[in-house]
Amino acid sequence: MNDPLAVLIETLNQRFACKRNGSEICFKAAASGMPVMHIKNPQAQAIIAMQGAHLLSWIPAGEKDVIWLSADANLLPGKSIRGGIPICWPWFGAHEKNTAYPAHGFARTVLWQLADVKFLSTGETQLDFGLNSADLSDDYKAMWPYDFALKYRLIIGRELRLELLTENHDQQAFKISQALHSYFNVEDIRKVRLFGLEDKPYLDKPDGFKRKIQQGPVTFCEEVDRIYLQTENDVVIDNGKRKIIISKQGSASTVVWNPWQTVADKMGDLGQDGYLKMLCVESANAAEDAVVIEAGEQHCLQVKYCVERGL
Repeated sequence: MNDPLAVLIETLNQRFACKRNGSEICFKAAASGMPVMHIKNPQAQAIIAMQGAHLLSWIPAGEKDVIWLSADANLLPGKSIRGGIPICWPWFGAHEKNTAYPAHGFARTVLWQLADVKFLSTGETQLDFGLNSADLSDDYKAMWPYDFALKYRLIIGRELRLELLTENHDQQAFKISQALHSYFNVEDIRKVRLFGLEDKPYLDKPDGFKRKIQQGPVTFCEEVDRIYLQTENDVVIDNGKRKIIISKQGSASTVVWNPWQTVADKMGDLGQDGYLKMLCVESANAAEDAVVIEAGEQHCLQVKYCVERGL
């Protein structure tokens, strides 16, 4: 067997694949050959691409998928995936000094290491991923010349809990901006209301990053691309019969994005009318909320998603 991706999938299955008490872990090849991890337990099922430790699907028992993935998404080596939960790190958006560097950093386009799998007594499944300086190519090391370690924990059950820990192993401080760039499934974006950002200041990207104040819940009838600042409280996506509740710690900003039709058509990978079915609500540290991590220190971004059904 000479295909390195096939070898990786076989190695992962030998080390981690198992069935136990109604829970199951296995690794398969996506259409492109890229390795993806399939998780099932009594509370939920999920799919994670090993590239980027990128969650592609989370389906609590009795629910439809909470996470949106484009019908035209491609899992290709070194390329970002449209949908799911990309990890934007160590910068969010364009690099502040060199726009030739990849948007949203490199963490979402490199292979992560799976460090541990645990079947919890609660029936949930805990996954621990890692990425550090030694894993990077020389090109990425040139972009980010610091000694670091990233640890990413996912706990998959009726709730989805994510924890992204940045450790500074360098001799000097560095500054990161970051986001868990979550795409959520919605029935019809035109009917969605987003609560929890009322009266918060935001930077409006389509309007030249002008600083504005949110009046009432966020609604959608055109392109929305905003960085909400000073946001540490819960945010609720009201999708009619289903609400998605987002709770977080270690995040001072919230990014809200839907490209609307004109931008979506230019992007080419959102699928036919895909923009009507998705909404990004991203727990972030972006713009003026970027985080400085001193030498030997760390920063933890924690997010929890849960679903409530209405009448």
